[in-house]
Amino acid sequence: MLPITRIALAALFFAFLPHAHAAKEREVSIGLQAAVSSIDPHYHNLSPNNSMLLHIYEGLTKRDANQKVVPGLATSWKAIDDLTWEIKLRKNVKFHDGSPFTADDVVFTLKRVPNVPNSPSSFATFTRPIVDVKVVDPHTLIFKTATPHVLLPSDLASVYIISKLNGEKAETSDYNSGKAAIGTGPYKLVEYIPNQRIVLKANYGYWGGEEPWDKVTFKVLSNSAARVAALLSGDVQMIESVPTADIAKLSKDPKLSLTDKVSNRVIYVHLNQSTEKAPPFVTAKDGKPLEKNPFRDARVRKALSMAINRDAIADRVMEKKGVPAAQLLPDIFYGTSRKLKVAKFDPEGAKKLLAEAGYPNGFALTIHGPNNRYINDDKIAQAIAQYYTRIGIDTKVETMLATAYFPRATKLEFGYMVLGWGTESGEQGSALRSLLATHDPAKGMGMNNRGRYSNPELDKALNDALVTMDDKKREGLIQHAAEVAMNDTGLIPIHYEVSTWASAKGFRYIPRTDQYTLASELKPIK
Repeated sequence: MLPITRIALAALFFAFLPHAHAAKEREVSIGLQAAVSSIDPHYHNLSPNNSMLLHIYEGLTKRDANQKVVPGLATSWKAIDDLTWEIKLRKNVKFHDGSPFTADDVVFTLKRVPNVPNSPSSFATFTRPIVDVKVVDPHTLIFKTATPHVLLPSDLASVYIISKLNGEKAETSDYNSGKAAIGTGPYKLVEYIPNQRIVLKANYGYWGGEEPWDKVTFKVLSNSAARVAALLSGDVQMIESVPTADIAKLSKDPKLSLTDKVSNRVIYVHLNQSTEKAPPFVTAKDGKPLEKNPFRDARVRKALSMAINRDAIADRVMEKKGVPAAQLLPDIFYGTSRKLKVAKFDPEGAKKLLAEAGYPNGFALTIHGPNNRYINDDKIAQAIAQYYTRIGIDTKVETMLATAYFPRATKLEFGYMVLGWGTESGEQGSALRSLLATHDPAKGMGMNNRGRYSNPELDKALNDALVTMDDKKREGLIQHAAEVAMNDTGLIPIHYEVSTWASAKGFRYIPRTDQYTLASELKPIK
């Protein structure tokens, strides 16, 4: 009987060991296009970071696959009056270390967000409107805003809550090491090796229910060919940002499944207007300094926009996986204007405008951009350069890894910057506030306005919109602000990305307009 007893005991032991019998079956590897620059959830407002960190941390609200705001760590929120919000927190939620989540953690988080040292792109734009927080009880908060702020519930989805217990003396390096990376999310951090991989394990007992995976390994595969090869070899079970050149071929492979969706991401150009003198890398054709900043002239900005053939970029460079852009979001989103049309490709008209502005023979510039962040980003920069050469502008292209590019762009070290922006709120007022409002860190406005464009008419319309609680009136104000900015070429929109994911047979991914790649949305097909 003794051997049988031992077998029974062993069986009983493994039965109570969580998921031990299925651990190997519940492991998955995912190939990412872009690196994650930090595990600190308040250091760098960058989509690859936000997507990854949503596994570890959570906001008071969150967004579904179509960017609708739904409950997160808050179960409800309501405006008591135009300046006062009551937030009810979810009970019985624990951080990864077992400590309870309470209102004190929210207060601590809100204080930290605007004070993270050396942040390349701050999250302060989401917290600035909140001027006072009162703790009513461990699961109830009262927020006060300086002015009516209808976007508050949406903004709160972008502020990931951290543990006061683990974060009081923590620096960004402590989050990157994993020491302070303690959230309430569905996964715990196991390993973070910058530019290589991030390993997560399931947070058993997660309030949102059981996750589909016990262990997830995200591999940074910036090279498109390497990403596809990893999928075909079985090294990863899913990849994001399927190279446009490979979509047709991969879609015919019976061992693969592809899903796509028009995203909220606009690829655009910021023109550095921060100084009266010409910005860096913008000179006369002989290399001598220009007397003034050409980008401060609306005619020059418009000429640079008219010179770009967006249809050709969408059709050829993006291989039909891009939609020519007229504003900051596709017109299915809130706050977009049907009056705004894609700029007509008109190189001759662009030449005339340059001549009117005092540059009949053009000038010289260098296009800067990343080469591993957006779909075909290097090719897009090269295509724009060819269009500019045709209108008499001597154009060079310099692209670099996103981790090097964004900090330098934030410091305004470039003149002409190819960038991308995904509007997480799903409404254009938020994008305008970040990218085109006059740069004012104290008010949380223009936090990502790397062009330093400034237009009082836009600011007024946008500020009025942000304090207007009536949806219809607010949308009209946002539309007007967008029309002012786009008609003045505050920046140059190029196209909206169409996101494509590819997964191995036996897996299904739910595509998202925010382009996030979430392990929770990758489901095994039974």
